Formats: sequence, structure tokens, C-alpha cells
Amino acid sequence: MTSETDATDGAPRRVLVVDDNADQVRACIEVMRALGHEVQGASSGWDALAVAEEFEPDVVLLDIGLPDMSGYDIARELRRTNHGKRALLIAITGWNRPDDVWLSFRAGFDLHLVKPTGLRDLRAVVGDARSAGR
Repeated sequence: MTSETDATDGAPRRVLVVDDNADQVRACIEVMRALGHEVQGASSGWDALAVAEEFEPDVVLLDIGLPDMSGYDIARELRRTNHGKRALLIAITGWNRPDDVWLSFRAGFDLHLVKPTGLRDLRAVVGDARSAGR
């Protein structure tokens, strides 16, 4: 994991959710907010890069199959930025062949999760900030 923080520490994170499926973005944003995180969404690669520049996310939940550019390309672009070097990049995709996983890690992703991704998986990798200070 390249992130400077550990998901198990319970700290709130800035999470960027990127998917071209608006329902998927909304659902993931709701889950992340319910877990106590600050969240932004984007529905395209170019939007994701623009939001990331301003928002400087700690975690990026990123679909690979986007219409304007691939999640692999977005991951490579993010890793070229200071905030992207520190962020935890998580591929959330329907693509799960061995080559897909290998391409994810080669592009700079830290984790490769397969859709549908459940609450347990998201809580495990991003953390639950609601428990901080309890």
C-alpha cells in the first residue's frame, strides 16, 4: 500500500469515486459518507483528474472501463502527481482475468477489487471513520 495512512486507524479520508455508472457513483458515495469519509465523485477520466487535482484524495475508487480513457491511464496520470503518489488507488471493476489484475498493478493500483464490491470489502480497505475516538 502506498498510502501514508492505514485504513485500520479509523481516520476520516478524502475519497474520490470514479465510475461512468451514475448509480454506482451515488451508491459508493453514500457508503463512504456513512463510514465517515469526505467524498467526491466523477463520471469520466478527465473529470476524475480535474477533481483529484483540487480535492487531493487519500483514496481513489476507480473503475477501469470508462468511456473517455481507461482507469489504467488515470492511475498512471495520478501517480505522476504529488497527491497521487500518496493516494491509495483501488481498481473496482468487472474485469477479473489474471491479465486485468496484472495490468492494474502495473498501472499503479494498490488493490484490484471485483464488482459488485460489498460493504465489508470497502470498510476493510478504506476504513470506518465512525469508530475514531470511541
